[in-house]
Amino acid sequence: MKESIYGYTFTALEDWFVERGHKAFRAKQVWDWLYKKRIDSFSEMTNVKQELIEVLEESFTLQTLDVHSKQVSQDGTMKFLFRLKDGNLIETVLMRFDYGSSVCVTTQVGCNIGCSFCASGLLTKSRDLTAGEIVEQIMHVQKAMDEEEKEERVSHIVVMGIGEPFDNYENLMAFLRVVNSDRGLGIGARHITVSTSGIIKRIYDFANENIQVNLAVSLHAPNNEMRTRIMKINKAQPIEKLMEAIDYYLEKTNRRITFEYILLDGVNDSKETALELAELIKDKKKLSYVNLIPYNPVDEHIQYEQSRKSNILTFFDTLMKQGVQCGVRHEQGSDIDAACGQLRSKQMEKDRKKAKASAGKE
Repeated sequence: MKESIYGYTFTALEDWFVERGHKAFRAKQVWDWLYKKRIDSFSEMTNVKQELIEVLEESFTLQTLDVHSKQVSQDGTMKFLFRLKDGNLIETVLMRFDYGSSVCVTTQVGCNIGCSFCASGLLTKSRDLTAGEIVEQIMHVQKAMDEEEKEERVSHIVVMGIGEPFDNYENLMAFLRVVNSDRGLGIGARHITVSTSGIIKRIYDFANENIQVNLAVSLHAPNNEMRTRIMKINKAQPIEKLMEAIDYYLEKTNRRITFEYILLDGVNDSKETALELAELIKDKKKLSYVNLIPYNPVDEHIQYEQSRKSNILTFFDTLMKQGVQCGVRHEQGSDIDAACGQLRSKQMEKDRKKAKASAGKE
C-alpha cells in the first residue's frame, strides 16, 4: 500500500526529493499544493513537471481514508466516521466555538488503556495510525469546511479521539510538526492539545521536545484506589509516579497543564473527593487547570451515570474555594453520537449483524 504523503514533515519531504536527484525546493511547491490549495490529486499541480507528478503518484497517495458517514449536530458539530484502506473504522469530530473551529483527532484503531467509562476502549487496539492518516483527518475536515464556503479554517486541534496518543508517540510527533508548520496548515502550537491517560515515560519525553503544544492528563480520580478502579493504567503507573512526571514537565516547560476529570455519579463526584483532588495538586495550582467533564453515557457501560447538576456545581465550587482553577466543559453535539467511539461501535455492530445475516443466507 502506498504511503500517505501527508505523513512527511517538510524536512523529510525535502530529503526524499534530494535523495532521488530532485531539487529540495520541490518540497515547498508540493506542500503549497497540499496545504494551501488543498488538492485532491497530484495531477492538479500545474507548476510541477509531469515526470515528477508520475513519480509522486507511484510513491504516494493522497487518500488513505474515506468518509463512511457524517453526522451534523444542530450546534454545528460534525462527526466523521472514516473507513481506512484496511477496512478499519475511526472517528474525527469538528467542534465549533466562539474562539474558532477545533478538530478532535484519533491516533489508533482501538485502545489498550481500557478506561471503564470509555466507548473508545470497548475494542482493543489493532494498530497505530500512521502520521499521514492522522494528518488526513484534518484535511478531510478542512475540505468539508471549504465546501460550506464560509472561509472557515481549522484553528485548534485536540488529540483526544480514539486511542492513547503517547502509545503512538513517533507518529504523533510527526503529525504535530506537519500541522504546526507555517509552510503547511500553520496551526499554532498553543492551539494544539495532546491528551494522555498517563504514560509516564512519554510525559518526560514530551517535556523535552521543546515545543509549545499543550498537554492534558486524564486524571479522573485523586487517589490510587479510585483511579485504578476506573482506569486500569493506574495499576502499572500510579498517581505518585504520574505526579512526579508532571512536576518534571512543569519545571522543564513552565507551561500550564490541564487535568481532565470526568464526573461519574456516586463514584468520583463527592465534595470530599474534590477536597482530596485539591490537596493532590495544591503545589501545582499556578500552572494547572482542572477541566470538569459531565459524563456522556455509553450503552455498554451501564454502571455509570452522569453526575447530577448539584454535584457538579458543588465539586466546581469546592475546587474554586481551594484556589484551583477549573471549569465545566460545555457539551457539544448532544443530539448525535457525541461520546468518542460511539459512532464507530454502532457501525461495527451493524457490520457484524449484516455479515451474520449474509452467512445465514448462504
